[in-house]
Amino acid sequence: MFYRIRETLEVCAEDELRTAGSQYVAVLTPDEWQRRRESFDMGIDLELDIRDIHNTKAEVNYDSLTGKFLIPDRANLGEKEDGFAFALDEKGVVFIDSGGAAARIIETIARTRRWRIPSLERFLYDFLELIVDGDMPILERYEMELDRMEEDILQHREASVLVRVNEIRGSLRELAIHYDQLIDLGQELEENENGFFKESHVRYFWMFLNRMERLHDMAASLREYTMQVRDLYHAQLEARQNRTVTLLTVVTTVFMPLTLIVGWYGMNFRYMPELESRFGYPAVIGVSVLIVVVSLLFFKHQKWL
Repeated sequence: MFYRIRETLEVCAEDELRTAGSQYVAVLTPDEWQRRRESFDMGIDLELDIRDIHNTKAEVNYDSLTGKFLIPDRANLGEKEDGFAFALDEKGVVFIDSGGAAARIIETIARTRRWRIPSLERFLYDFLELIVDGDMPILERYEMELDRMEEDILQHREASVLVRVNEIRGSLRELAIHYDQLIDLGQELEENENGFFKESHVRYFWMFLNRMERLHDMAASLREYTMQVRDLYHAQLEARQNRTVTLLTVVTTVFMPLTLIVGWYGMNFRYMPELESRFGYPAVIGVSVLIVVVSLLFFKHQKWL
């Protein structure tokens, strides 16, 4: 697909790109790029393996700027990613895409964007913005979910909380890495080393960098929140274990004197006077009950119960 950057993106034929007098956007498959790259006159020998894209980055060449995008699938963070490459100069930008991710973003721009001052910089800004367009609601949903988890932990309803917290933390790590890479790419564009962009339009990249920094800071803050929720979970678990140990200790302490009494009178020596006493048995019962009651009152006063 080929487009001219006018008030909107206008679909055109390839042979119209050089005669239109305006900047352009092209979307090619890797095979199409191999056949047609000489016609774009970017002076690069860009060998691409779309399957070998591991990150988002940009590289400045002598008379072009090339790079790659690796976009996480927001519905399956950590599991599925879309990758494509690009090459640009002052005349326009070419996306080399085998999966259709770049084409979908460009079609959205063509359908929804209209510009008072059309330019390659404005198109690139909208393209980058659409990559992260739905991320703020995603981060807000994660924050709300973590709030609910924290409340569940405090109310002792934390079944499977730790598994979900780790899933969210992993997703936030993927997004934070993605934002870091987009920030690096945006800085390369803002640097404008080859002078492809008008100085008055470089502000678009500055605006994009500001947004990326806010998203990155929020993702980093939420990752810290997941650590706090996880620590709270372990603290609550430890508190319950401590209460159990305390209860067992109290029970053991209460019955220790009774065990001594049982052992003492279990010796059955011949001249033990209590064995022949009429009130010996009820006296031992009374002493045992008294020991239990006094022990429980003492533990309650010490707030161990």
